[in-house]
Amino acid sequence: MTDNYTIVVPRRGINDEGKGKKHALHRLIGEAQTEYVHLMDDDVVPPAALPDTDADLVILPLRMESESPNPNLIERLQIAEYAAIQSLTILTARKGHPVMCSGANLLVRRERWLESYANLHLETASGDDMFLLESFKRRGLVISVADAPEYEAVVRPLPGWRALLRQRMRWAGKAPAYRDRDIRLCGAIVVVANLLQILCPPVLLVKFPIECCLVRGRQRTKSSFWIILLLELLYPFYMLVCLIGGIAAGRKKESPSF
Repeated sequence: MTDNYTIVVPRRGINDEGKGKKHALHRLIGEAQTEYVHLMDDDVVPPAALPDTDADLVILPLRMESESPNPNLIERLQIAEYAAIQSLTILTARKGHPVMCSGANLLVRRERWLESYANLHLETASGDDMFLLESFKRRGLVISVADAPEYEAVVRPLPGWRALLRQRMRWAGKAPAYRDRDIRLCGAIVVVANLLQILCPPVLLVKFPIECCLVRGRQRTKSSFWIILLLELLYPFYMLVCLIGGIAAGRKKESPSF
């Protein structure tokens, strides 16, 4: 498929004439001459190959891996969390109800992306991938998933709690803008399950086996039992901080200044 796609990598922090990343993506994709574009972040290790496809959007796998042979605790927790997110991404896509995708590794039919540009919530700085997924689902376009080692890109964990919380708050801040039923239902289930764990700790006995299956379902991600357990114990509080902080930050940006 090497002659049928253009690699599009918006550089980190790109502002593109003061109009932000989404405008930069529109310009780069508009300049491409191929049927498909392969969207990647500038800090990922690219996949070895891309699948042949006739779908409008192909969700491709990601794996988080530290550059250190001995990852620290925050890196290990991120690796386990990312594996669970990827399992959920792949499983829901295979069932025909995708709830997530990542612009760090995504194959898209060029014309369909350009047609969706107006639906990407241009007033929001990020979220081009998730809003694109919503637009494609709403329009009934063909979405597929290709989960094989050769299609997998590698992302790196963030360097510390501050960077991690900032990124997760940014993700959570987009939640009120989502309109897709599958995405909203999945988010509601996650929030309710974690609130129940805070209110009734024995809920952990139900949640923990599920989390283990999700993390260990990514065969190339190796997380210990104890790291997964620690992640599960911390996650309800970590989720609440990110959700409340992200929504509050989003509302603050939207509020008029006088």
